[in-house]
Amino acid sequence: MSSFKQPALSVVDGSGGDAPAPSPSFSAGDLAHALGLGTNLLVGRFRVDLMSGSWWWSDEIYTMHGWKRHEVEPCLEALRSRKHPDDRSRIVRAAAEAMREGRPFACSHRIVDRKGRTRSVVVIGQGLRGGPDQAPELVGYVVDATPVQKEALTRRSEGVVTRAFVSQAVIEQAKGVVMAVRGVDDETAGHLLLEAANRVSIPLRLAADQVMTRLHAESEEPGITQAALTRALDGVEPVGRPRGHDPLLTRRPRKVAG
Repeated sequence: MSSFKQPALSVVDGSGGDAPAPSPSFSAGDLAHALGLGTNLLVGRFRVDLMSGSWWWSDEIYTMHGWKRHEVEPCLEALRSRKHPDDRSRIVRAAAEAMREGRPFACSHRIVDRKGRTRSVVVIGQGLRGGPDQAPELVGYVVDATPVQKEALTRRSEGVVTRAFVSQAVIEQAKGVVMAVRGVDDETAGHLLLEAANRVSIPLRLAADQVMTRLHAESEEPGITQAALTRALDGVEPVGRPRGHDPLLTRRPRKVAG
């Protein structure tokens, strides 16, 4: 099928005629900053003649589905075959409403490409109602948002790993202090910290952090003594419990009979 030509852009002047677009007063960098352009995404265009049912796709749509142009004829069934089974109904409803009402639509869903890889795409389109001699069309874009999703997952994973590393470092530091002061092995030191944490029902990391904080607060003493370590272990306390939950504070006072 022959490609649809993109219409040339023009600016309508006040007299009703077409005038050439004025040169922009901003740079490409200004525009990129204003639009928040970041990760480069694969964007494809599509157009559907709703009267004849004929389709046209740009090369990018073939690429994101894992096809080459000569391997498949653009059609509804070809797209449907690549939709993720859990997402098929959503795009169908959105597109049908756009064709019926001629208004813009946008929705996200997943596709499974030819190699079995799941991709997240965003479809943006609009139903166009032409004149009396023009067939209605559905036109729009398909954006492969998979790189953005992967970046978000990577940042989240890195954050989880970082927090886990910091958490373990605090625990190991506290265990090292207990081993040095009490003269016990690694397992016994860990057990002592765990006992302190379980006593007030808080995570081991928070207990270790409290122990180290209390020991640093007594740093004026020469070294860490047995007594200081005992006070730190015994001083581990619950966290995040609002005082308003204390029944002695929330209990209503009894009325005194006059």
